[in-house]
Amino acid sequence: MADHPTPSRRAREIVAGAYDIHIHVAPDVMPRRIDDLTLAPRFAEVGLAGYVLKSHYVPTTERAAVVRAAVPGFGAVGAITMNGSVGGLNPIAVEVAARGGAQVVWLPTVDSANQRACTAADPEGARPPMWARLQEELRAEGMAADPVDVVAADGAVLDRARQVLRVIAKHDLTLATGHLSAAEIEMVVDAAVAEGVRRIVVTHPEFTSQRVAPDTQRRLAAKGALLERCFTTPYTGKVTWEAWLGAVAEAGPRHSVLSSDLGQPFNPPVEDGLALLADRLLAEGFTEGDVHTMAVRNSRWLAKAGT
Repeated sequence: MADHPTPSRRAREIVAGAYDIHIHVAPDVMPRRIDDLTLAPRFAEVGLAGYVLKSHYVPTTERAAVVRAAVPGFGAVGAITMNGSVGGLNPIAVEVAARGGAQVVWLPTVDSANQRACTAADPEGARPPMWARLQEELRAEGMAADPVDVVAADGAVLDRARQVLRVIAKHDLTLATGHLSAAEIEMVVDAAVAEGVRRIVVTHPEFTSQRVAPDTQRRLAAKGALLERCFTTPYTGKVTWEAWLGAVAEAGPRHSVLSSDLGQPFNPPVEDGLALLADRLLAEGFTEGDVHTMAVRNSRWLAKAGT
Protein backbone atom coordinates (compact mmCIF):
# COMPACT_ATOMS: atom_id res chain seq x y z
CA MET A 1 0.00 0.00 0.00
CA ALA A 2 3.01 2.33 -0.32
CA ASP A 3 1.76 3.70 -3.64
CA HIS A 4 -1.59 5.18 -2.79
CA PRO A 5 -4.09 6.40 -5.39
CA THR A 6 -4.58 10.12 -5.98
CA PRO A 7 -8.06 11.64 -6.11
CA SER A 8 -9.28 13.35 -9.26
CA ARG A 9 -10.11 17.05 -9.41
CA ARG A 10 -13.73 16.16 -10.16
CA ALA A 11 -13.93 14.11 -6.97
CA ARG A 12 -12.42 16.93 -4.92
CA GLU A 13 -15.06 19.31 -6.24
CA ILE A 14 -17.96 16.96 -5.47
CA VAL A 15 -16.93 16.42 -1.83
CA ALA A 16 -16.08 20.08 -1.19
CA GLY A 17 -17.73 21.28 1.99
CA ALA A 18 -17.86 17.82 3.56
CA TYR A 19 -16.96 16.80 7.07
CA ASP A 20 -14.99 13.59 7.53
CA ILE A 21 -16.89 12.21 10.52
CA HIS A 22 -14.37 9.51 11.48
CA ILE A 23 -10.60 10.09 11.58
CA HIS A 24 -7.77 8.90 13.87
CA VAL A 25 -4.91 11.40 14.14
CA ALA A 26 -2.29 12.54 16.64
CA PRO A 27 -2.07 13.25 19.48
CA ASP A 28 -3.01 9.68 20.30
CA VAL A 29 -1.73 6.70 22.25
CA MET A 30 -0.48 5.04 19.07
CA PRO A 31 1.44 6.30 16.02
CA ARG A 32 -0.56 8.33 13.53
CA ARG A 33 0.16 9.68 10.09
CA ILE A 34 -0.45 13.33 11.01
CA ASP A 35 -1.56 15.53 13.88
CA ASP A 36 -4.82 17.45 14.07
CA LEU A 37 -3.29 20.93 13.83
CA THR A 38 -1.30 20.09 10.71
CA LEU A 39 -4.25 18.33 9.11
CA ALA A 40 -6.78 21.15 9.42
CA PRO A 41 -5.12 23.48 6.85
CA ARG A 42 -4.71 20.53 4.47
CA PHE A 43 -8.43 19.82 4.72
CA ALA A 44 -9.22 23.48 4.07
CA GLU A 45 -6.82 23.57 1.10
CA VAL A 46 -8.69 20.74 -0.67
CA GLY A 47 -12.09 22.23 0.14
CA LEU A 48 -13.17 20.08 3.09
CA ALA A 49 -15.01 21.92 5.86
CA GLY A 50 -14.09 19.90 8.91
CA TYR A 51 -13.57 16.58 10.67
CA VAL A 52 -14.64 14.65 13.74
CA LEU A 53 -11.69 13.65 15.92
CA LYS A 54 -12.11 10.07 17.09
CA SER A 55 -10.13 8.37 19.83
CA HIS A 56 -10.90 4.96 21.25
CA TYR A 57 -9.46 6.05 24.59
CA VAL A 58 -9.83 9.77 25.39
CA PRO A 59 -12.37 12.54 24.75
CA THR A 60 -11.28 14.88 21.96
CA THR A 61 -13.38 17.92 22.86
CA GLU A 62 -10.46 20.01 24.08
CA ARG A 63 -8.29 19.11 21.09
CA ALA A 64 -11.08 20.18 18.73
CA ALA A 65 -11.27 23.53 20.53
CA VAL A 66 -7.51 23.99 20.10
CA VAL A 67 -7.78 23.32 16.35
CA ARG A 68 -10.69 25.74 15.94
CA ALA A 69 -8.71 28.45 17.72
CA ALA A 70 -5.59 27.80 15.66
CA VAL A 71 -7.41 27.56 12.32
CA PRO A 72 -10.30 30.06 12.44
CA GLY A 73 -13.34 28.98 10.46
CA PHE A 74 -12.39 25.31 10.37
CA GLY A 75 -14.93 22.82 11.71
CA ALA A 76 -13.05 20.61 14.14
CA VAL A 77 -15.56 18.49 16.06
CA GLY A 78 -14.94 16.81 19.40
CA ALA A 79 -16.20 13.36 20.41
CA ILE A 80 -16.14 10.73 23.12
CA THR A 81 -16.12 6.92 22.95
CA MET A 82 -17.69 4.80 25.70
CA ASN A 83 -14.76 2.45 26.32
CA GLY A 84 -13.21 1.45 29.63
CA SER A 85 -10.80 4.40 29.75
CA VAL A 86 -13.71 6.84 30.25
CA GLY A 87 -15.64 4.53 32.57
CA GLY A 88 -17.63 2.68 29.93
CA LEU A 89 -21.26 3.77 29.69
CA ASN A 90 -20.65 6.94 31.65
CA PRO A 91 -23.43 9.56 31.35
CA ILE A 92 -21.42 12.06 33.39
CA ALA A 93 -18.56 11.85 30.89
CA VAL A 94 -21.02 12.42 28.03
CA GLU A 95 -22.60 15.37 29.83
CA VAL A 96 -19.21 16.98 30.45
CA ALA A 97 -18.09 16.36 26.87
CA ALA A 98 -21.32 17.88 25.55
CA ARG A 99 -20.91 20.96 27.71
CA GLY A 100 -17.41 21.30 26.31
CA GLY A 101 -18.71 21.26 22.74
CA ALA A 102 -18.53 17.58 21.73
CA GLN A 103 -20.99 16.48 19.07
CA VAL A 104 -20.42 12.74 18.53
CA VAL A 105 -20.73 9.88 21.04
CA TRP A 106 -19.50 6.45 20.03
CA LEU A 107 -20.82 3.50 21.97
CA PRO A 108 -18.11 0.98 22.99
CA THR A 109 -15.64 0.02 20.29
CA VAL A 110 -12.52 -1.85 21.38
CA ASP A 111 -14.08 -2.70 24.76
CA SER A 112 -17.53 -3.68 23.51
CA ALA A 113 -18.67 -7.13 24.56
CA ASN A 114 -19.20 -7.93 20.88
CA GLN A 115 -15.67 -6.94 19.87
CA ARG A 116 -14.22 -9.01 22.70
CA ALA A 117 -16.32 -12.04 21.83
CA CYS A 118 -16.07 -11.71 18.07
CA THR A 119 -14.42 -14.75 16.52
CA ALA A 120 -14.70 -13.59 12.92
CA ALA A 121 -11.20 -13.56 11.50
CA ASP A 122 -10.19 -10.87 9.07
CA PRO A 123 -10.07 -12.06 5.46
CA GLU A 124 -6.68 -13.30 4.32
CA GLY A 125 -4.37 -10.37 3.65
CA ALA A 126 -6.46 -7.88 5.60
CA ARG A 127 -4.49 -5.40 7.70
CA PRO A 128 -5.52 -5.60 11.39
CA PRO A 129 -6.55 -2.37 13.13
CA MET A 130 -3.80 -0.60 15.05
CA TRP A 131 -5.70 -0.75 18.33
CA ALA A 132 -5.57 -4.56 18.31
CA ARG A 133 -1.91 -4.53 19.33
CA LEU A 134 -2.52 -2.03 22.13
CA GLN A 135 -5.39 -4.11 23.44
CA GLU A 136 -3.09 -7.15 23.54
CA GLU A 137 -0.43 -5.16 25.39
CA LEU A 138 -2.95 -3.97 28.00
CA ARG A 139 -4.25 -7.51 28.41
CA ALA A 140 -0.72 -8.89 28.85
CA GLU A 141 -0.09 -6.34 31.61
CA GLY A 142 -3.32 -7.24 33.39
CA MET A 143 -4.99 -3.94 32.57
CA ALA A 144 -7.69 -5.05 30.18
CA ALA A 145 -10.98 -3.28 30.91
CA ASP A 146 -14.03 -5.40 31.58
CA PRO A 147 -16.22 -5.73 28.48
CA VAL A 148 -18.68 -2.85 28.27
CA ASP A 149 -22.16 -4.30 27.91
CA VAL A 150 -24.90 -2.21 26.31
CA VAL A 151 -27.61 -4.85 26.02
CA ALA A 152 -28.61 -7.37 28.70
CA ALA A 153 -28.80 -11.11 28.13
CA ASP A 154 -32.57 -10.87 27.74
CA GLY A 155 -32.17 -8.37 24.89
CA ALA A 156 -33.13 -5.28 26.88
CA VAL A 157 -31.00 -2.16 26.50
CA LEU A 158 -29.37 -1.53 29.88
CA ASP A 159 -30.61 1.35 32.03
CA ARG A 160 -27.10 2.83 32.01
CA ALA A 161 -27.13 2.87 28.22
CA ARG A 162 -30.56 4.52 28.20
CA GLN A 163 -29.20 7.17 30.55
CA VAL A 164 -26.43 7.89 28.05
CA LEU A 165 -29.01 8.05 25.25
CA ARG A 166 -31.04 10.59 27.20
CA VAL A 167 -27.98 12.83 27.57
CA ILE A 168 -27.33 12.51 23.83
CA ALA A 169 -30.93 13.47 23.10
CA LYS A 170 -30.87 16.42 25.52
CA HIS A 171 -27.89 17.98 23.75
CA ASP A 172 -28.90 16.84 20.23
CA LEU A 173 -25.63 14.94 19.85
CA THR A 174 -24.88 12.32 17.22
CA LEU A 175 -25.00 8.71 18.37
CA ALA A 176 -22.57 6.32 16.66
CA THR A 177 -23.08 2.62 17.36
CA GLY A 178 -19.41 1.66 17.74
CA HIS A 179 -18.48 -2.02 17.54
CA LEU A 180 -21.78 -3.47 18.69
CA SER A 181 -23.16 -6.58 17.01
CA ALA A 182 -25.85 -6.32 14.35
CA ALA A 183 -28.50 -7.49 16.83
CA GLU A 184 -27.33 -5.01 19.48
CA ILE A 185 -27.34 -2.20 16.94
CA GLU A 186 -31.01 -2.78 16.14
CA MET A 187 -31.94 -2.76 19.82
CA VAL A 188 -29.93 0.39 20.50
CA VAL A 189 -31.36 2.24 17.51
CA ASP A 190 -34.89 1.43 18.69
CA ALA A 191 -34.02 2.63 22.19
CA ALA A 192 -32.33 5.78 20.86
CA VAL A 193 -35.37 6.70 18.79
CA ALA A 194 -37.62 6.11 21.81
CA GLU A 195 -35.41 8.37 23.95
CA GLY A 196 -35.55 11.17 21.36
CA VAL A 197 -32.11 10.86 19.71
CA ARG A 198 -32.34 12.51 16.27
CA ARG A 199 -28.90 11.86 14.75
CA ILE A 200 -27.86 8.20 14.55
CA VAL A 201 -25.09 6.64 12.48
CA VAL A 202 -24.34 2.93 12.27
CA THR A 203 -20.56 2.67 12.53
CA HIS A 204 -18.90 0.87 9.56
CA PRO A 205 -21.58 -1.85 9.15
CA GLU A 206 -19.28 -3.85 6.85
CA PHE A 207 -16.48 -4.14 9.44
CA THR A 208 -15.49 -7.65 10.51
CA SER A 209 -17.12 -7.45 13.95
CA GLN A 210 -20.34 -5.88 12.61
CA ARG A 211 -21.16 -7.53 9.26
CA VAL A 212 -24.64 -6.02 9.27
CA ALA A 213 -26.71 -7.81 6.62
CA PRO A 214 -28.27 -5.75 3.81
CA ASP A 215 -31.83 -6.40 4.98
CA THR A 216 -30.89 -5.26 8.48
CA GLN A 217 -29.26 -2.15 7.04
CA ARG A 218 -32.48 -1.34 5.21
CA ARG A 219 -34.47 -1.72 8.44
CA LEU A 220 -32.08 0.57 10.28
CA ALA A 221 -32.31 3.14 7.50
CA ALA A 222 -36.09 3.03 7.70
CA LYS A 223 -35.79 3.91 11.40
CA GLY A 224 -33.79 7.03 10.53
CA ALA A 225 -30.22 5.81 10.99
CA LEU A 226 -27.46 6.60 8.51
CA LEU A 227 -25.07 3.81 7.47
CA GLU A 228 -21.41 4.83 7.64
CA ARG A 229 -19.29 3.82 4.64
CA CYS A 230 -15.64 3.93 5.76
CA PHE A 231 -12.84 4.03 3.21
CA THR A 232 -10.48 1.87 5.24
CA THR A 233 -12.86 -1.09 5.57
CA PRO A 234 -12.52 -2.19 1.92
CA TYR A 235 -9.16 -0.50 1.32
CA THR A 236 -7.46 -2.63 3.99
CA GLY A 237 -9.18 -5.81 2.82
CA LYS A 238 -11.68 -6.27 5.65
CA VAL A 239 -14.46 -6.49 3.06
CA THR A 240 -14.40 -6.59 -0.73
CA TRP A 241 -15.11 -3.44 -2.67
CA GLU A 242 -17.91 -5.32 -4.40
CA ALA A 243 -19.65 -6.08 -1.09
CA TRP A 244 -19.10 -2.53 0.16
CA LEU A 245 -20.51 -0.99 -3.03
CA GLY A 246 -23.40 -3.44 -3.00
CA ALA A 247 -24.33 -2.37 0.52
CA VAL A 248 -24.39 1.28 -0.53
CA ALA A 249 -26.66 0.42 -3.45
CA GLU A 250 -28.95 -1.72 -1.26
CA ALA A 251 -29.54 0.93 1.40
CA GLY A 252 -29.37 3.82 -1.04
CA PRO A 253 -27.19 6.94 -1.03
CA ARG A 254 -29.78 8.94 0.92
CA HIS A 255 -29.22 6.59 3.87
CA SER A 256 -25.40 6.41 3.68
CA VAL A 257 -22.65 8.74 4.86
CA LEU A 258 -19.05 8.60 3.67
CA SER A 259 -16.08 8.75 6.04
CA SER A 260 -12.43 7.81 5.80
CA ASP A 261 -11.47 6.20 9.16
CA LEU A 262 -7.96 7.25 8.12
CA GLY A 263 -4.92 8.41 10.07
CA GLN A 264 -2.87 5.19 10.17
CA PRO A 265 0.76 5.71 9.03
CA PHE A 266 0.51 3.04 6.30
CA ASN A 267 -2.71 4.35 4.72
CA PRO A 268 -3.34 7.26 2.30
CA PRO A 269 -3.34 10.89 3.45
CA VAL A 270 -6.40 11.63 5.55
CA GLU A 271 -7.47 14.55 3.35
CA ASP A 272 -7.70 12.19 0.35
CA GLY A 273 -10.14 9.67 1.83
CA LEU A 274 -13.50 11.18 0.88
CA ALA A 275 -12.39 12.09 -2.63
CA LEU A 276 -10.98 8.60 -3.19
CA LEU A 277 -14.35 7.18 -2.21
CA ALA A 278 -16.01 9.61 -4.61
CA ASP A 279 -13.84 8.41 -7.47
CA ARG A 280 -14.66 4.79 -6.72
CA LEU A 281 -18.40 5.44 -6.47
CA LEU A 282 -18.46 7.48 -9.69
CA ALA A 283 -16.60 4.71 -11.51
CA GLU A 284 -19.29 2.26 -10.37
CA GLY A 285 -22.14 4.34 -11.77
CA PHE A 286 -23.24 6.42 -8.79
CA THR A 287 -24.13 9.99 -9.75
CA GLU A 288 -22.48 13.19 -8.60
CA GLY A 289 -25.67 13.93 -6.69
CA ASP A 290 -25.46 10.56 -4.94
CA VAL A 291 -21.90 11.21 -3.86
CA HIS A 292 -22.64 14.77 -2.74
CA THR A 293 -25.52 13.50 -0.59
CA MET A 294 -23.35 10.87 1.10
CA ALA A 295 -20.20 12.94 1.49
CA VAL A 296 -21.49 16.46 2.11
CA ARG A 297 -25.16 16.68 2.98
CA ASN A 298 -25.25 13.75 5.41
CA SER A 299 -21.87 14.40 7.04
CA ARG A 300 -22.74 18.04 7.70
CA TRP A 301 -26.04 17.00 9.28
CA LEU A 302 -24.29 14.59 11.64
CA ALA A 303 -21.68 17.24 12.52
CA LYS A 304 -24.52 19.74 13.05
CA ALA A 305 -22.87 22.08 10.56
CA GLY A 306 -25.98 22.81 8.51
CA THR A 307 -26.35 22.14 4.79
